[in-house]
Amino acid sequence: MVDIDELLPRSRSPRDYLNLVADPRADQEVLRALAAGPYSFVRKVVAQHLLADAQTLAVPLPTEDLDRWDRCHVLASIACHPNADRTVLRRVLRETLALLREPDGRPYAAALALARRPELDPEEILIFAEQQGASRRMRRGLLRNLAARDP
Repeated sequence: MVDIDELLPRSRSPRDYLNLVADPRADQEVLRALAAGPYSFVRKVVAQHLLADAQTLAVPLPTEDLDRWDRCHVLASIACHPNADRTVLRRVLRETLALLREPDGRPYAAALALARRPELDPEEILIFAEQQGASRRMRRGLLRNLAARDP
């Protein structure tokens, strides 16, 4: 286990935190610390990191402190991540649903990515289609992605 302070230079910039995500010495503890950090661009990269496990992917949630664009990006990245388990995906589902209910929320990419995940039941996904913020195009995409799932 490596301490994040040992890996960062003494005089730090936001770029140092971003570079640390790709550092081969960064383990899950370091990724979790970075995901809990104040920089949204670092949180977005951690959510896409292939070595991030389900516990690490849960750290950037909730995303209320992020702007709408970053929230949508983090939610979609975690929804697509191969290491996201059912627990993490259900948290993403709840946040995506809350964002869809907001005016101009538009978490369409996250909703469509969740529809591809076999860990979630179709009934859980179809809740998105019933929301006022769901576009016709998103509804069609949800049905298409549910139909394309492997049995």
